[in-house]
Amino acid sequence: MFRSFLIFAGAILYLSTFAAAQSIWPAVPVSGGDNVVLPLVLSCYSGCPYGANSEPASPTVPPPLPRMGPELALQVYRNRASMQAEQLSSYSASTVVRAELPDTEQSGEYELERRYSAPHSLAFKAVRFTGDNFVKSNVILRLLQSEASHVEKDDPSLNALTPANYKIAYKGTGQLQARIVHIYQVKPRHKRSGLFKGRVYLDAFTASMVRAEGKPVKSPSIFLKQVEFVQDYADVDLFTLPVHMHSEARARIVGRAVVDIYNSDYHVTTGAVQADAAPSL
Repeated sequence: MFRSFLIFAGAILYLSTFAAAQSIWPAVPVSGGDNVVLPLVLSCYSGCPYGANSEPASPTVPPPLPRMGPELALQVYRNRASMQAEQLSSYSASTVVRAELPDTEQSGEYELERRYSAPHSLAFKAVRFTGDNFVKSNVILRLLQSEASHVEKDDPSLNALTPANYKIAYKGTGQLQARIVHIYQVKPRHKRSGLFKGRVYLDAFTASMVRAEGKPVKSPSIFLKQVEFVQDYADVDLFTLPVHMHSEARARIVGRAVVDIYNSDYHVTTGAVQADAAPSL
């Protein structure tokens, strides 16, 4: 959903904090022919050579990440989004879509396999469906087709979380999913598809997107109005990807529609991607 330009200082901060969390242990095989590998101890007491007096050194525990201020968190988030745009070449995931039409008491659940390939390809493979076929055809399939079409035509620079697209106001800190987050109010500067009015929540220590919520400034379909959504994210390897979206809308024909989309079991592939063409968070 979001994209930004690479800011060098923030990128260095992010890469350095990631590198600090890594431990490199040289390994040596255990004698006696066993195929077991143990860490090689690199210290002993009183300067002695390895022998009876040596003891294992405790692995270094990386220090906790410092808490960022709101401006720095927003800057580092943009750097992460830029890095993800350049490095996330593809992913697969399991997707479950649950849709309900309360006014007609109809519902359905569709399980699918989701496959994305940078920069503009999103495809789904059906696994199983249960429920009303009307919900499948008129709600879920339309939603999936709309999402695939959006990825195909996406121009990340037009919906990035940047001052060119949004007025951004800091609203303080809070707790969300057991994480301390910075909260920002966002108001689009243009009435354009892909932009929304609402709030975003960034982890105060990592600058990862935790949640985005609000109302699209332009309805994604002529058949829908009064659309509201809440989308939650999770870190997968070095990337931040959506794991749950809850949305409610008024449909012109069927009345109120409630949809939940769950993504899990991500498998990501890294590689060089054109930064101006890849989809954003």
